[in-house]
Amino acid sequence: MPGLGRLTFPRPEAAGRSSIRVRLLLLALLPLGVVLPVLVTVLAFWGEEYFDRLLVTKVRSDLSVANGYFERVAEGVGRSVEGLAASERLARALATESRAGREAAVDLLLESRQRLGLDFLHFLDTEGRVRLATGSVPSGQSFGDWPVVRSARGLQARTELDIFPAALLAGIDPRLPEQIRIPLLATLNAAPDGRAVEDRGLVIHTAAPVVDGQGRLLGVLAGGMLLNRNLDFIDRLNEVVYPEGALPLGSLGTATLFLGDVRVATNVRLFEGGRAIGTRVSGAVREAVLGKGAVWLDRAFVVRDWYVSGYRPLVDSRGERIGMLYVGFLEGPFAVAKHTALAVVVGLFAVAMGLAGLFAVLWARRVFRPIERMHATMNAIEQGEATARVGVIESADELGELAAHFDRLLDRLQAQAASLKRWGESLDAEVARRTAELELAVANLKAAQSQLVMQEKLAAIGQLTAGVAHEINNPVAVIQGNIDVLRDVLGPAAAPVEPEIGLVLEQVHRIRLIVAKLLQFARPQDYVGYLEPVAPAALIQDSLVLVGHLLKRGLVAVEQHLDSVRNVLCNRNELQQVLINLMVNAIQAMPAGGTLTLAAEDWDEADMPIGLKLIVGDSGPGIGPEDRERLFQPFFTAGKPGGNGLGLWVSLSLVERYGGRITVDSAPGQGARFTVWLRFEPLAIQSPFRSARADVGSGEFCT
Repeated sequence: MPGLGRLTFPRPEAAGRSSIRVRLLLLALLPLGVVLPVLVTVLAFWGEEYFDRLLVTKVRSDLSVANGYFERVAEGVGRSVEGLAASERLARALATESRAGREAAVDLLLESRQRLGLDFLHFLDTEGRVRLATGSVPSGQSFGDWPVVRSARGLQARTELDIFPAALLAGIDPRLPEQIRIPLLATLNAAPDGRAVEDRGLVIHTAAPVVDGQGRLLGVLAGGMLLNRNLDFIDRLNEVVYPEGALPLGSLGTATLFLGDVRVATNVRLFEGGRAIGTRVSGAVREAVLGKGAVWLDRAFVVRDWYVSGYRPLVDSRGERIGMLYVGFLEGPFAVAKHTALAVVVGLFAVAMGLAGLFAVLWARRVFRPIERMHATMNAIEQGEATARVGVIESADELGELAAHFDRLLDRLQAQAASLKRWGESLDAEVARRTAELELAVANLKAAQSQLVMQEKLAAIGQLTAGVAHEINNPVAVIQGNIDVLRDVLGPAAAPVEPEIGLVLEQVHRIRLIVAKLLQFARPQDYVGYLEPVAPAALIQDSLVLVGHLLKRGLVAVEQHLDSVRNVLCNRNELQQVLINLMVNAIQAMPAGGTLTLAAEDWDEADMPIGLKLIVGDSGPGIGPEDRERLFQPFFTAGKPGGNGLGLWVSLSLVERYGGRITVDSAPGQGARFTVWLRFEPLAIQSPFRSARADVGSGEFCT
């Protein structure tokens, strides 16, 4: 180019040519010589570890499913016995003291035992002695020392897993000792055991109280299911965990129940093809699960092969580990698939890298010379020779075009360097100013987005609440009307179920109150009500009546300081709603009991009477600084279960409508004190919800 000098490049020295050529050759051959073995090694170790983690994750999930099914079976036994204990049919059978009545009751127990799939079902008196039995248990035998029976005698149904000795099972049913007798088989890797036979029973049993119409205990219904040799149970568990097609590659899923370390119900097979009942678990698994109470999730040798296994301990009613629940699947098919996949990947990777290296070696020479000239030009530029250029490259490929573009770029850079320097300082100042403006705009945008999201969320909740309340009103009206018709039609015949009818009507009334609160939530402007003078003492006493059941249940004492006789002009129901909300929050903050403080004080400023202060305090754990900042925000619940996060927010809105406010004084460990500030007369009656709250209210204000 005119005005610009050209450099005459001598032949590159041998050292330079050797350097770039060696690097290109190493680039081509390195994957074959170093990278490939390293990658194969990493892939082998990482892949095997990851594959093993996947298998462990799979067996962990299987063990969770098996444990869930086991718990559902136990719960089903408990629910079945509880349902029979509460049935009117059993009550009628027990009410008859004649011989025929006792035989009818025994027949009912026998039919129920067979229908429910239980191994025994007895009716005990209030002392735990057998009154009616489905087996050969003699009348009068005492089972009062069973933990489940003790709980049922205390009117609390209970279901547990326990070990029953052979003598006890023989007293329940003579057939059961033979079912539990399991000869112990020699098992590889099992811990030494001097016993030759397992003669104890693993039983899921339950007891439920039988009460009369006044809630008095009439007796206890006790029933249970023996798990020893319960093949239907273990096969069903195995089908739930490993349905057909659940395990690929021909693997086999198994499930087992252990009494101690002995398999008492299993679908694991022996060499002869029979079930492995009587074999024992390995000593390592026994020590980890039964000894330490840990969950085993690893490979384990099961009878005759290696399985990916999951074991968890089973505990009895006294919290002692008495057995294990096991699920697992054959490891062999997965190991073969893992090694096969690794071999295929390694082979494909080696072929691909070999071809890439060969191609790189063949084409490396076309890259040498253009790269060397561009490198020399860059060195000259770095040394201050601004006019240095690559010049014409014989190659007409991309490298030749790259060299030409490189020269043109250097020309433009040289021409623009001066102008860039002039504009640099002014650009820095402009960037700083624009950055500050952008940060402010971003902050404003985030605030606006947050407000918009909250408005849309609250509006949607309000619309949904109004629709739900409207849809509930219709069936409630039908229920109440039909109950009234039922009472009129039955007349005196309705007397035996009059309490139940009254209970239904009470619940209908409760639903109507909830619907009214939902409508108030959705359309607060329709529920403003009228204003009246409200006395603090009467308001507090009325509110205490409404939360009395919570005070009794939570062992909460009430301390009152009613030092003000002033009245405030407001809507009594709304103010009572705010006060009850604060009381309920205070009671819930003291689950172990405490003191609820209620006070009414005069509100004066500059020796001028302003209004009234209502104070609700508790002796709970207090509120941290982080929670206090968000306390009155919608949907903030402070982690309290069952809350919707709207109570305090709506309460504050109601109080602010009358020109008042709510403040909180609290410190961690020192309780909380909420103060409601109310003027004698409201400054101006406004909508109870501001802007985004227009369509949102709350039927239950507890946060």
